[in-house]
Amino acid sequence: MNTTRTMHSWGRVSPVTTTVDAPAWADQIRPAPGPVLAYGLGRSYGDSCLLSEGRMIETRFLDRILDFNPGTGLLRAEGGISLDAILRFCVPRGWFLPTTPGTRLVTLGGAIANDVHGKNHHRAGCFGNHVPRFELLRSDGTRTLLSEGNPRHAATIGGLGLTGIITWAELQLVPIRSAQLDVELVRFSGLDEFLELSKDSERFWEHTVAWIDCAASGRSLGRGIFIRGNWSAHGGLDPHKPPGASVPVDFPNFALNRFSITAFNTLYYRRFFGRTNSLQQHYSPFFHPLDSVQGWSRIYGKRGFFQYQVVTPTGAGAEPMREMLRIIAESGQGSFLAVIKTFGEKASPGMLSFPSPGITLALDFANQGESTLELFGRLDEVARSCDARFYPAKDARMSREDFVRSYPRLDEFRPHVDPGMSSDFWKRMNA
Repeated sequence: MNTTRTMHSWGRVSPVTTTVDAPAWADQIRPAPGPVLAYGLGRSYGDSCLLSEGRMIETRFLDRILDFNPGTGLLRAEGGISLDAILRFCVPRGWFLPTTPGTRLVTLGGAIANDVHGKNHHRAGCFGNHVPRFELLRSDGTRTLLSEGNPRHAATIGGLGLTGIITWAELQLVPIRSAQLDVELVRFSGLDEFLELSKDSERFWEHTVAWIDCAASGRSLGRGIFIRGNWSAHGGLDPHKPPGASVPVDFPNFALNRFSITAFNTLYYRRFFGRTNSLQQHYSPFFHPLDSVQGWSRIYGKRGFFQYQVVTPTGAGAEPMREMLRIIAESGQGSFLAVIKTFGEKASPGMLSFPSPGITLALDFANQGESTLELFGRLDEVARSCDARFYPAKDARMSREDFVRSYPRLDEFRPHVDPGMSSDFWKRMNA
């Protein structure tokens, strides 16, 4: 049944009013004139999950587990199932996602289409490294089973939903003995120390990431807290609990400012005594801390927010990232949600996969109009100077030139695009 609805991404910057189908079964997805695009739970930050002139297929009701092998951990499920639901099913059985993004509130199809990555990229690579097969529904109604090694399989992984709709997929889970992790928090004073910690941790720690104080300047520039964890051998196999709080209204635009962000970051940096703090932690706050608060994107107000994420190549060293942090601190538009990590060497099969060896920085910025876009322009200049790559799933304003430069396999990808599929991002990149 077609309805006209306003749809938005998680950044809420550019909502669209469009025709939406919400089928209960995969065989209810019908070919239709005009472009179409699958829409999962809307956790992409920009316009890659939106289509303003066409028809969007909402997949959240296509959420069934179709098969599971308890001996090997191979799961087959419909593309609209959420990682949240998969975890509630598999954790009590002693299995976990091979890698997980910072939210479990994304669909299986969306995780493949954006080739998401997690804290264990240096060992596990991307989500697409663990998806042996899936079925792809094209806009003309044809269905194709695609396996590893097939070029269209590689095009669909990280392909932003442009090659067709993933009706079901296989996912290779990994065994766990507990739902708990043994975690260390290590305070660092700058980027050089962060890089040393990253290098030293990769051998012995499966999961690594860092929070960085992007409001700090001068001698404190680049300070943060390094977070590393391994699965514990002790503790139960209890899945996560439902969120206990929500943000019911949009915050006023003045709530997030230089002073509130600086105060929060200072308190967060000093939240424990000494240099190192060790603890045992459930997977939910370790991997998905913001999922405990429903609708947290509303704290940025009615104007929404942008996320800016790049990866600078290993050969560029720390200097480009140091310059970006200096520019952000100087602007006063910093974020309390700033994450920095090093990517490993394991390549994804995806033609448009974002991660590559280097340092990735992801920050949220309240939409303050022209001043925010001007800040991004300055950051873009630094990114281009070292041949950094931008992330389409987090983007709402990337230029066509930066997209082409960031993805050298783009010409290889284009022949696999379904002529009946599109998105506002894709239209913008091909304008």
